[in-house]
Amino acid sequence: MKRELGIARCGLACCLCSENTKCNGCMSDTCPDKDWCVNRKCTIEKGVLSCYACGEECQKGLLGKIKPYGFTLFIKRYGIDMLLDCLEENEKKGIVYHREGINGDYDDFDDVEKLIAFIKTGKT
Repeated sequence: MKRELGIARCGLACCLCSENTKCNGCMSDTCPDKDWCVNRKCTIEKGVLSCYACGEECQKGLLGKIKPYGFTLFIKRYGIDMLLDCLEENEKKGIVYHREGINGDYDDFDDVEKLIAFIKTGKT
């Protein structure tokens, strides 16, 4: 885990992304998706660091997907440090965030509350 890459504006875990060898995360000016990312543009326009720092409830852009939406809700409830701690602990347990072309363990949910519970415990 590259904890220093943290969490993306939309809630995705840049710190665990398999793409982080060629990407410095969406907080950097070198973000490969900066021209099309709805969440990046919106947070910049609103002057907030990320979607989890925004007071509005929305599911635009990548927040329409359960993983970034769930991660964002987790941070709103428990804070970014707790999310990073949980992700790091889960990685040590063998829980897979994702790999190119392969869904990870966090992708198997259709209920955001079950995803949040999984993040906290590493158990389904």
